[in-house]
Amino acid sequence: MNVPLLDVNAQNHPIAEELRAAFDGVLETGRFIMGAEVEQFEAELAEFLGVKHAIGVSSGTDAILLALMALGIGQGDEVICPSFTFFATAGCIARTGATPVFCDCHPDTFNIDFASAEQCLSDKTKAIIPVHLFGQSVDMDACAAFAEKHELKVIEDTAQSLGAKFGDRSCGAMSEFGTYSFFPSKNLGGLGDGGLLVTQDDELADIAIKMRNHGMHPRYYHQMVGGNFRLDALQAALLRVKFSHYADYTRQRQENAAYYKEQLKDLEGVILPVEQDGYEHIWNQFTLRVEHGQRDALKEHLTENGIGCEIYYPVPMHQQQCFAHLESLQRTSLKVTDELASNVLSIPVYPELNRDQQDAVIAALKSFNA
Repeated sequence: MNVPLLDVNAQNHPIAEELRAAFDGVLETGRFIMGAEVEQFEAELAEFLGVKHAIGVSSGTDAILLALMALGIGQGDEVICPSFTFFATAGCIARTGATPVFCDCHPDTFNIDFASAEQCLSDKTKAIIPVHLFGQSVDMDACAAFAEKHELKVIEDTAQSLGAKFGDRSCGAMSEFGTYSFFPSKNLGGLGDGGLLVTQDDELADIAIKMRNHGMHPRYYHQMVGGNFRLDALQAALLRVKFSHYADYTRQRQENAAYYKEQLKDLEGVILPVEQDGYEHIWNQFTLRVEHGQRDALKEHLTENGIGCEIYYPVPMHQQQCFAHLESLQRTSLKVTDELASNVLSIPVYPELNRDQQDAVIAALKSFNA
C-alpha cells in the first residue's frame, strides 16, 4: 500500500462544494484585496486564539518579517533563534539587516534551549524568536523569564502550531507577536499562501496594520515604510471554510499520533516524539529519531515500500551557506541540532490517514532490519 506523507486532496475534496461556494461569494463581490472576508477571518482567529488583534497577511514568512519591522529590528541588531527550524525564521531576521544568532534545542521536544540561548547574548541582542516546532509549544514560562531578564522582545514562530497550547494559553498569544502560516501543508492549510500576525498590544497592532499596506494611512499618505503583506480575500474565504472543520482535523491528528505511540512503543532503534504534560500537541509532524546512524537507510526502506517520509531538517541554519560568514556561529555549541539533523525522520500523520494506511506505515517500520 502506498501512503503519502501528506494528501491535501483527501482534505479538500470532501468539502469541495463549500470551497466553491466561498469562491463564488468572493467572485460575486468583486472585492479581491482585503475586505469583509479578511475581517471576518481575523475576528474568528482572534477569538480562537484569545488575542485582541489578528492581522491577516500574505504568508507565514511575511508575518515574521512584519513583526520584526514593527518592532524596529534592523541594521546592527541581533536576534536569537534556534538553528533547528525552517529557513524563514532566520531568513526574515537577515532581511531586516539584523543578524540571526543561532542557539541549540532540546533533543526530546526539538524546541529551543534557553541555556544555549544564554550563550548567544551580546549587547546587540534585541529579540528572540522561539519556534513552536512540529506542533508543540516551547516552554513559554522559561521564555518569558529569559526575555524579561535580558530585556528582549519576543516573536513566537507558530507556523506549525496553530491551536497548540502551553497550559491553557494558545501558542503565539503569549508575547509581543505571534506568527502563523497557512501554507497548504500546515494543519490549517490554504489553497495557496497566507499567514497571520497576532498581538495583544494596541500600539503594535496599529503599526503592523499600517505596515501591512505599505505603511499607508490614510490612503496615499505614508508615515513609515512597510510592504505589501496583505491577505487575499479569496484565501481568507477558503480558510474560513476549512477553519470550520479545524477542531476535527486536530482531533484526528492527535488520534493518529496516539495510535503510532501505542503501536511503536517497543520499536527498537527508534525514539518516538515526546508530548509534554500540560501541553496540547497538534502534530504538524510526527518525527522519529533513528538511532545507530540508520536514518537514511530507514528512509530508503520506507520509500521502497511506498511510505512517504521526509527529513525536517537535513541542513540546520548554522550550516547554511548564506550564513557561513557570521561571527556569531562561534558563540555556542549546537551539538543537539547537529545530531537531530542526522537522525530525524517524519512519517505521515495527516488527519485523513486511515487505520489501514497507518498499519502499513507501522508494518514497514517494524520490517526494517527484522
